This record gives sequence, C-alpha cells and structure tokens, in this order.
Amino acid sequence: MLNNEMMKHLKIKNPIIQAPMAGGITTSDLVAEVSNAGGLGMIGAGYQTPIQSREQIREIKQLTSNPFGINLFVPNEFNVTPDAVQSANQILHTIRKQLNLEPTDSFDIPEYKTIFESFIEQVKVVIEENVSICSFTFGIPPQEVMDELKQHNITLIGTATTVREAVENEKAGMDMVVVQGSEAGGHRGNFIDSRQESLIGLMSLIPQVVDNVSIPVIAAGGIMDGRGLMASLCLGAQGIQMGTAFLTCIESGAHKVHKEAILNADEDQTTFTRAFSGKWARGIENKFILEMQKHERFLPDFPVQNTLTQDIRKTSSAQNNQDFMSLWAGQGLRLATDHSATAIVKQTIDEANVLIKRISILGMI
Repeated sequence: MLNNEMMKHLKIKNPIIQAPMAGGITTSDLVAEVSNAGGLGMIGAGYQTPIQSREQIREIKQLTSNPFGINLFVPNEFNVTPDAVQSANQILHTIRKQLNLEPTDSFDIPEYKTIFESFIEQVKVVIEENVSICSFTFGIPPQEVMDELKQHNITLIGTATTVREAVENEKAGMDMVVVQGSEAGGHRGNFIDSRQESLIGLMSLIPQVVDNVSIPVIAAGGIMDGRGLMASLCLGAQGIQMGTAFLTCIESGAHKVHKEAILNADEDQTTFTRAFSGKWARGIENKFILEMQKHERFLPDFPVQNTLTQDIRKTSSAQNNQDFMSLWAGQGLRLATDHSATAIVKQTIDEANVLIKRISILGMI
C-alpha cells in the first residue's frame, strides 16, 4: 500500500506531501527536510514575487538533492469599486483603533492584469529553475500555460473540492489532483462550485473522486498521522497532503503565536471566514473573526480584502496578539505536535506500517 504510481511518478519514498502553505510558513528548511525524509516538500509561493521564488528554489537545492515542488495561485478576475473599498476600509478602522494603528485610506489595490503577469513570470521561473513538480490552487491555468509546463516535463498537480472540479482538472491535463475535504485549514480551493457546495468531508470525497477520474488522487484535509494516511489509502487515494501537521513543526515559519494557538486549541474551535482575505478559509476563531462576521458578505473579494487587512495582520503579529491574526488550521489540530518535520514523516509512516500489519493479521484469521 505504501508503493504506488504516484510515488513512482514523483520519485518519493513515502506517500506524504507537505502542503504548500503560503505566507512564509514553508521555509526552505521545512521543504528540504520533508523531501530529505522521503516525502515531497512544497514551496507555498502564492504571495511571493518571481524573484523571491527563484531565490528560495535555489536555496532549497543547496539543502536537498531530492525532488520538491512549488505551488502557485491561479489568478481569478475580480471586480471592485472604490466605494466598496472605502466601505470595507471604514469597517476595518474600528479594528485598527484597537491596535493603536492610524486610520489609512491609501492602498495599492491590486489589478488583475498585474497579478496575471506576475503569475506568468512565476511559471517562467519554475521552468528556468528546473522544478520538476508544480501544483495549483484556486483554479486551472490557461491551456497555453499547461502546455508549456508539460513541454518541459513538469508534473502538474491540481486542487479540487468536488468531483466536478476533479474531473475538470483531469480534462485540463493535470497529472494528479489534490482533493481538499472540508476539514482542511486555510483557504478553500474551490473554483467551480460555491463554498457551501464544496464543503464535502474528505472521507466522503475521496472514493467519489477516485471513481470518476483516472489520475492519482491525493487526499488533504484533517490528516495528521498514520491513521489518516491509511484511511485515505484504503479509500483509493495514492497519497496525502498534510498542512496543519507541519505548520507547528520546528522548521515551520509560522509565527510562534500561531503555533501555540494550534497546540492549545480543540477540534471545535475552527471556523470559516472571509474577513481576512476575501476568500473563505478555515482558521481558529478569534476576536477579529467574531467582530467581522456581520460584515463578511459585503467585503471585497480576494485579493482586495487581503490587501486591506495587511497592516492589521502585520501589526497584530508584531504585537504577539492572536486576536487579529489569521490563525489558519484544520480540524485535526488536537493531533498537532512541535516535533521536527523529519520526525513527523517518520512517525506517520511507522504508524501506517503498524496498521498494515494489523490488517494483515486480521486477514489471516
């Protein structure tokens, strides 16, 4: 069970992928350690500039000779009016006061054209730096981008939250697809179905996707150990992608307050919010989320809202104040540890092997 098509294709010894968490969490040390441990380390390049991505790729190559990958956000067109920005900003002024921040009306609101151009530059970096694996979140890239990456023999991995999205990933030419259950922390990867329609539990989602696509399926959402790995494999997945499990590890670049919040939280303390970024995401409930709930439906879409809250998140982090930080986490957070990335991979595989032996013994009875 711990040797399959996905592993051979990715050239990894263990069916474990470290989720590409953007925003500085996936440090070079974290990516390299997971790859050195036989899994697949992934750069979360969603918020990076092409120059930053190139620098990190080169840094990781000095730390590991094993395969690693990179994840890019697929740009989506968005509409925003000056009035909507001003209205959202006025709401945020009450939060800024609590952090002793001066009110501001000056923002460099992102434009789709600029974001898309940066995305294309990121793709060029992936090709030029010979990164062998590239995954995508928030949609499927244009066909010409897919074709260019395939011409350079780069393995492409899509993200889906429903069977329909998984099927579209396969039709577009993805080599594999990550299926994201509703338990997953951070931003939802849905791009066809709405957030509500895409909230399918992972154990229900895996077999339905497996029955409708022929490419390898990678399970993501609430998986923290060997039990989650084995459950996913038994349902037809060929590997798992773990985020929260690695977010609290030694090599993670997550803020210490973020790590402590996860290590001290219970499974019922996460919720969905779009108040931080304009896109629905799962994280630990805090003061910011609660105060913004009544305004959520009126806030600008990603990435505009993400820009508007940047100073709030940055200041809150600098003050070690978890009340206004985006504490992304999945529902399996009670199982989080502060171990090393290597130890997490090893423990997960050891637990899976113990379960395989138990299954084998039961089969002989």
